[in-house]
Amino acid sequence: MSRIGRKPIVIPAGVEVTIDGAAVTVKGKNATLTQTIHSEITVEKRDGEIIVTRPSDNKEHRSLHGLSRTLIANMVEGVTTGFKKQLQVNGVGYRAQKQGKELVMNLGYSHQVIMPEIPGITIEVPAPNSIIISGPDKQAVGQFAAEVRGKRPPEPYKGKGIKYIDEHIRRKEGKAGKSK
Repeated sequence: MSRIGRKPIVIPAGVEVTIDGAAVTVKGKNATLTQTIHSEITVEKRDGEIIVTRPSDNKEHRSLHGLSRTLIANMVEGVTTGFKKQLQVNGVGYRAQKQGKELVMNLGYSHQVIMPEIPGITIEVPAPNSIIISGPDKQAVGQFAAEVRGKRPPEPYKGKGIKYIDEHIRRKEGKAGKSK
């Protein structure tokens, strides 16, 4: 039995969970999220908890069991506390700012890189070299953060670019540093 799939999901106060066939809807103070779960996985609500079960022990059902439970747990966490990714901009002249609903970045190109804020995601720029992306949907927050990072990924020689705040960049020595 999957250790993750077996764990019940506790429904916190102020969160409303609706199970309609394969669709699970979680409504909380921050947002309302809906996820379609595989039709063979059973999701039920009892005693203030959500229980996810699988019909058999074949490989596909085992894979879907833990995945389904994690998706629902992420929705419950998202509508209560939300998710956040922090990015750091490194490089001389590299900076980010928010203009209206757009993230405007100077990343060493001949033009500014402009990324519009998508629905369900909020962008904060507390400092010119710091970007905070937050929202209730974990997948959307991670995807948008990856797209922002992809505009100028960190390079290994000087470390210039956009990186996650907890990411470690492996540095390389340049040609001049090589010994004979």
